[in-house]
Amino acid sequence: MVDFKELWRYKDLLYFLTLRGIKARYAQSVLGVAWAIIQPLFTTLVFTLVFGGLAKVDSDGMPYVLFSYLALWPWNYFSGTLTESANSLIQNANMITKVYFPRMVLPLSAILSKLLDFTIAFVVVIVMLIYFKQVPGWGILVLPLLTVQLLMCSLGIGMFLSALAVKYRDVKHALTFVVQLLLYAAPVVYSTSAVPDRYLNLYVLNPMVGVIEGFRAAFLDRPMPWEWIWPGSIVAVICFVFGMMYFRRMERIFADVA
Repeated sequence: MVDFKELWRYKDLLYFLTLRGIKARYAQSVLGVAWAIIQPLFTTLVFTLVFGGLAKVDSDGMPYVLFSYLALWPWNYFSGTLTESANSLIQNANMITKVYFPRMVLPLSAILSKLLDFTIAFVVVIVMLIYFKQVPGWGILVLPLLTVQLLMCSLGIGMFLSALAVKYRDVKHALTFVVQLLLYAAPVVYSTSAVPDRYLNLYVLNPMVGVIEGFRAAFLDRPMPWEWIWPGSIVAVICFVFGMMYFRRMERIFADVA
């Protein structure tokens, strides 16, 4: 099992690696952290033009640009953490082979460093809510729970992929393609209500379904879709536990194959 006391003893290393990840992402960048706003905003505009304007995708009666951005906000964090955590061990192979530390620090720091982008992107949410005169309801109190679900899912899958990528380098190349496909397996450009009833019970097992629809409900003062949230919460916990167990099982061979 995971030695959380040992992880705590290496909290300074975790802080350093997290800070290094943030600095490396924006090193020699003219716009710096502004990219955390520009990237999802421009993607939202493209989705609004293509899916909201041309394809006329139903947005449950809300402005499509707001409908899309509230989904891209958590989705970009999830997809970004998968990519960075999957590559974290390979990129730090020199550290792994030369000095001992809890290897879990590496994917964990990759996931924590992306929280800055996640927080900065929230600025656009506030601007959009003011522009469209939307007032969040009591569902906003559920956001911490949804964020924990997002973190657990990201960390669980991220640890699994990082351990797998050390042994099978194909993971690094396949992940970009897989993440693009997963975008359409979550209600980012469409609403969950558009999914046929016969597939819905299977569809909501995707943890990102409940997270995305929960974010929309929280900020747009709509009923919280618990029937879509709790199945994904269970799967997120399973992913988290399985990811940690697999990571710990593979940890002893990292130095040999990194």
